[in-house]
Amino acid sequence: MTAVARGPDIADLLAFYASAGVDEALEEQPLNRFAEAASKPPGRAPATVTPPTGENAALPRSTSLSRAGSGERQAAAPALRAPSATATVPDEQQAALARHLATTAATLDELRQHMAAFDGCNLKLTAKSLVFGDGNPNAAVMLVGETPERDEDIEGLPFVGQSGRLLDRMLAAIGIDRTSSYIANVIPWRPPGNRTPTPHETEICRPFIERQIELVNPKVLVNLGGLSANTLLNTTEAILRLRGNWRVHTTAAGTAIPAMPTLHPAYLLKNPAHKKLAWRDFLEVKAKLRALG
Repeated sequence: MTAVARGPDIADLLAFYASAGVDEALEEQPLNRFAEAASKPPGRAPATVTPPTGENAALPRSTSLSRAGSGERQAAAPALRAPSATATVPDEQQAALARHLATTAATLDELRQHMAAFDGCNLKLTAKSLVFGDGNPNAAVMLVGETPERDEDIEGLPFVGQSGRLLDRMLAAIGIDRTSSYIANVIPWRPPGNRTPTPHETEICRPFIERQIELVNPKVLVNLGGLSANTLLNTTEAILRLRGNWRVHTTAAGTAIPAMPTLHPAYLLKNPAHKKLAWRDFLEVKAKLRALG
């Protein structure tokens, strides 16, 4: 008996997508990728490469092509050029532009406008919204999370989903709410599939959050999660070792702000036994605010 090849099962495919972190469609209409693959002819014609001529003719092929490409890039790329909206690979030029834009922002509104116009981070291409900040910009305490979650990406506000509701309860336990605090994230655009941002993506976004902290100028900074603590406190220690110990965040102007690293609400939802650790950290924040007046 001849075995009949079994096609892909839709339930298996959906399970694979879910395990890979796919949680929303990017197209209005579904696409049949299996039909596309079946319609493609087998094999592929080799690309035609034109041999070098002129002064490049005597060079090895790899050398001549590399030199020509490098010259074109140098001639076409002015200093601090805004990258194309189709750019997907962060580079140092985009990081330099982010630092320049952050430095020139004199107010939070200007910083938001600069970030909204900035196309140098590939995360912006897949995110729905810029998640800038929420709360009172004159507050004594500023909380900085890691990356926007799905609900935050949809609404354009930090900590509005399940993690946000837990954070609200944690703040209320020490007599604080969103009218007496300011909340932001290190990364203002949600990574696709809620993946961890790459070090280069984080470095591109770092000038924006550092300038945001400088403009708010809080008395106390709370770092929610390892990414926030590592980025803003210049450390590589794990958050479970960092939490509960006061550190210092120093702004570009030299202002030293007491910083308390603690566990991210999303982590606490998955590890409720550690809520007692976060509670101790928030009591430390309450005592510090009281001491600073």
